[in-house]
Amino acid sequence: MSLMKITYGTPVRRRYDDACAASHALDLVGERWALLVMRELMLGPKRFGDIKADLPGISANILTQRLEGLERVGILRRRKLPPPASTQVYELTEWGYESEPIFQVLGRWAARSPTHDPTLHFGAVSMMLSLRTMLDPALAAGMSARIDLVIGRETFRLTLADGAIEAVRGRHAQADFTFTGEAGIIAAAVYGGQSLEALEAAGLLKLEGDRALAARFLTLFPLPPKAELPAVEET
Repeated sequence: MSLMKITYGTPVRRRYDDACAASHALDLVGERWALLVMRELMLGPKRFGDIKADLPGISANILTQRLEGLERVGILRRRKLPPPASTQVYELTEWGYESEPIFQVLGRWAARSPTHDPTLHFGAVSMMLSLRTMLDPALAAGMSARIDLVIGRETFRLTLADGAIEAVRGRHAQADFTFTGEAGIIAAAVYGGQSLEALEAAGLLKLEGDRALAARFLTLFPLPPKAELPAVEET
């Protein structure tokens, strides 16, 4: 009876062996879940457990592999928070943060997909990056606002000014208005045309502060038209 040799360690990554920079980019972040791990760190450092909680479907083993791989190529790093926290977090490097435009271009492109399902899980960081991506600067011209979004266990401060949105974790100075609800519900108000009144009446969304400003804010994120599926020829 022969015995099978079993080896343990980091799986060997498949590479494209192509000098094209786009090919190298896929060597760096083309593994399943890699880009989504980067997305979750786009608004600042997070603990392992928090990353896993915000990525439904990823196993602890795969998350460990992706974090190690992204650290190895210089996209993220580990550091230990000072006392009293004294816990390890993962954060993007300066170069890692430069990848946000990739998410914006992908997001705008995929928003036109006729097969996109907006009812699937939609996380808090995804909501923040989506707002930064889909904001129409022309519609936002001359408007400024400080907005707090309370989503689950996290609070985010959005600052709208000069046709752009900045997003950071935590509460700061007094907000002009605050939305409290799940990310998918806020997205329904922003993108799905759901009325604030209906969502509030159903107990799904809470709005505090300047209602007129909040209503205008919801109009600043028009979605692009959907692409058409090619007709299937009958055989």
